[in-house]
Amino acid sequence: MRIFACLIAAAMLFSSCATIISGSSKMFGVDSNPQSAHVEITNRKGVVVFSGQTPVTTRLRTGAGFFTPASYSIKVTMDGYKTQIFPVQAHINGWYFANVVIGGALGMLIIDPATGAMYKFSNTQAMIDALLLSDATSSVQELKIIDIRDVPADRRSALVRLSR
Repeated sequence: MRIFACLIAAAMLFSSCATIISGSSKMFGVDSNPQSAHVEITNRKGVVVFSGQTPVTTRLRTGAGFFTPASYSIKVTMDGYKTQIFPVQAHINGWYFANVVIGGALGMLIIDPATGAMYKFSNTQAMIDALLLSDATSSVQELKIIDIRDVPADRRSALVRLSR
């Protein structure tokens, strides 16, 4: 019985809920109307982590360092249209708090913060639909963030999966 209790205690001590359940990165899709716009994603340090054309998907890390959430700036440009810049900010992941019950101190204080899994994006696997405005039109801007499962099948098939 004592060995069983030690095994349970070790499993709880050395697990990390958010890392196991959520992972430390998520897929992001960027599309525009019209398509073939240039997309550039920079991290909080101003380093370009992705560059390509819409429609596209790419993987973004949720953490930016120990106990630091990721923050990105998505810039969509196209000749004849106004440049659009959208912020993307990671927030605390609810699975991180499961460490209190089953993950232990190691998961809560070291593993999940180090991997970045303690954070998530508001809309996991989100699709950013950037409406590019002609320079001649009004200055009204629209950003629509939707779950990729809500993207129509005909538009979803046009996305291109990229890997790092």
